[in-house]
Amino acid sequence: MERRRLLELLVLSLGAGGLASSGEPIRQLLGIVLMSEDRSVEDWELACVDHMHALHSQPPVHVRDGLLIDFLALQRQLKRANTKIIPDLSRVAAVQSFILANTLTRLGDHSAAIHWWRTAKSASDASGDLHVRLMVRCEEAGCGLYGQRDISTVLALVDKARDLGPDTSSFWYADLAGTRAKALMLLGRHDEAKRELATFVDYEGDDWRAHIIPTRWSFGQRHFAESWVYALAGDERKADEARSRLLAHNPRYQHATNTRLHEAICTVVNGGIDQGAQQATAIIDALPTTHRSAMITETGKILLRTVPLDQQHRPAVRDLRATLAAVAPHAPPLH
Repeated sequence: MERRRLLELLVLSLGAGGLASSGEPIRQLLGIVLMSEDRSVEDWELACVDHMHALHSQPPVHVRDGLLIDFLALQRQLKRANTKIIPDLSRVAAVQSFILANTLTRLGDHSAAIHWWRTAKSASDASGDLHVRLMVRCEEAGCGLYGQRDISTVLALVDKARDLGPDTSSFWYADLAGTRAKALMLLGRHDEAKRELATFVDYEGDDWRAHIIPTRWSFGQRHFAESWVYALAGDERKADEARSRLLAHNPRYQHATNTRLHEAICTVVNGGIDQGAQQATAIIDALPTTHRSAMITETGKILLRTVPLDQQHRPAVRDLRATLAAVAPHAPPLH
């Protein structure tokens, strides 16, 4: 029955035009049909690292399709796994689910992303690994900032994650403080945000996310948070310093683009409405179509919200609004 179902998926993929591209989704489905041996935990962990690398280097839709293929194989292995390996496979399921939720966020498919956040949390709880449980919840709150959740909901997610037990000196508390700082800035609560930012930036211990997924996080995370907070505060000097430090580390395209948009936001906050709007429009127009993720277009919308109501009619602002509407990502159907 299992092989029959996979063969049906293979036929559906063929009928949906999978041969029009490289045929990779079909090759992977066929591999699942033919494969009789389970993967080792080490192989699954390597797959997580590969999917994370793809998230930062490939168009989100490609990442989504590759993950869904792996989920078929993981589900098959979980169904017949012995109880000793289930926690390890649950950890893998949690990590892959949060990568998929992040990918769907980039594609602007927020409803599907929220469902996958729930799956990621359930899988992380089944793993019994507190660090994985906290990582998933940190990621969920962070992605919520990009139009996925109301800001008050993001703050509630942060508080609920803190209740899992991280003390105020832990990495996870610091990470959640960084997300809380960004959220508070969007609400105009600048003093509170800067206190939370200091908690994040001043943390000097281990980055536990890197223990779970090597290569996932980079040194620039703190500078990105600083860029966000100081840009919205209109502190041009500190925002410029944070952006320069981040760009010096050759960040992935999304962080690099968004920190440049932070510069445009800071310009608008300080009264340069036309200049900031024109700068943001040029940054987004210059991006390849496949890299115009919802996390980038949402940052452009944050800029629009900083423009006073009586200035929203300015031509440069209207042009930016039209550009954002035209390039907003739409998740294409599965192959």
